[in-house]
Amino acid sequence: MANPFNILIACGGTGGHMFPGVAVAEELDRRGHKVLLLISEKKVDAQGAEKYGRLAFHKVPAIAKPATFSPRMIPFLFRLWRTVRQCRQILAQSQCDAVLGMGGFTSLPPILAGKKLGLMTYVHDSNALPGKANRLTARWCRKILLGLEAATPYFAGADVVVTGTPVRQELRALPERIDARNAFGMDSHGPAVLVMGGSQGAQSLNTLVVDAAKAMPGLQFIHITGAHDFERVKNLVGSREGYRVIEFCDDMATAYAACDMAVCRSGASSMTELAYVAMPSILVPYPHAADDHQTVNAQVFAASGAAVLRPQDELDAGQLVTDLTKLIEDDEYRKAMSTHAASLAVRDAAAQICDVITADLITK
Repeated sequence: MANPFNILIACGGTGGHMFPGVAVAEELDRRGHKVLLLISEKKVDAQGAEKYGRLAFHKVPAIAKPATFSPRMIPFLFRLWRTVRQCRQILAQSQCDAVLGMGGFTSLPPILAGKKLGLMTYVHDSNALPGKANRLTARWCRKILLGLEAATPYFAGADVVVTGTPVRQELRALPERIDARNAFGMDSHGPAVLVMGGSQGAQSLNTLVVDAAKAMPGLQFIHITGAHDFERVKNLVGSREGYRVIEFCDDMATAYAACDMAVCRSGASSMTELAYVAMPSILVPYPHAADDHQTVNAQVFAASGAAVLRPQDELDAGQLVTDLTKLIEDDEYRKAMSTHAASLAVRDAAAQICDVITADLITK
């Protein structure tokens, strides 16, 4: 191509940051650009990167901002300064033209470093209520890219583009249901539920689902627990037939294809994927998420009819059984929810983000 660019994407820390970053990297790579993905040293990042051998990854230490007046601010600032220096070296050595942060404090050091080097800098926020880290990082960005229109007011005066949140290429064509069921060793008949506890605060939700499942012996489950809760949930489930407990799933396309509905937290990336595959869901926001942003995300889906919103402190196993039973038995209700979910998907979000960045670089 005439004008290939070198672009760094900072997307570490959680799957919610990493997988949208991978989606943008895949699109840039398809267009002939050179991409380097900056991830953290966390296990979840290493697990996620394993299947994307075509892409280049580089690890830097993850840093999380403590409370502003905490005594931990001094060591945080030192680590931040050190990571910014490291990012400057990476950007210079890779001869990068632009930096895209996919959110969280993992994005701050490379964007600060990119700004100091005079590069084009961007941050993407997937949530309806943007995180404080992104609102801070936005100060050093040329443009702010958003997953949801609802987040626009939080960046008043900035150059904002609503692009949607990118989805990995593997989700664009799901396998056949029977093949997906076979891959997980499931019965080809009957409904199945996908459970995604999330990378933090999943224990209460995981227990709730297992308890509800005891009252629904004919219902199949794929339950992704996360590393911290895998053994406990596996022991709770025991020998129950039709209940697959897995720590981490590196083939979400097959997991989505095998299931009819989901019970999960309402992190932005998970919800983006649910919309993309048109899956009805019961959303249980993580109650201790920063600024309760998961509840705001879930409210967007619930208001459109794409999901049922159940605050964790108002949900018990009996209510979950009732909600799941309605989804299973009421075909019209389930199909309507699926249609509404699909209407929230932005199917070309990765392409839109690439268009914004490359257009700026061409006209620089």
